[in-house]
Amino acid sequence: MVNRFQCVADHQRRSGVRRLCSILGVSRSSFCCWRRTAANRAARQAADAQLAARIRAVHRESDGTHGVPRITAGLRETNGEAVNHKRVARIMRESGIEGVRLRRERRLTAR
Repeated sequence: MVNRFQCVADHQRRSGVRRLCSILGVSRSSFCCWRRTAANRAARQAADAQLAARIRAVHRESDGTHGVPRITAGLRETNGEAVNHKRVARIMRESGIEGVRLRRERRLTAR
């Protein structure tokens, strides 16, 4: 899927930014902000890829049983880096990594 901003960037030499932004329904200031922050996005994606590799390693060591809380704790212990559990959850979700869920027996009434 092509981002609307990327589409403007690809075709700006032919039609101009103002016209493309009005056709695609984006503001020019948003496009300029998107273009200005491209380096930050690339750096974040590279950092996420490195973190995903470390998450896969921790998940493999646990034989695929650990979920987000334990993987976050494992990353904090082994590397000593402060990593947010929400970021770990997002990267695990994007990479298709899941922990094992144990189902508990549920009793509704006591005999």
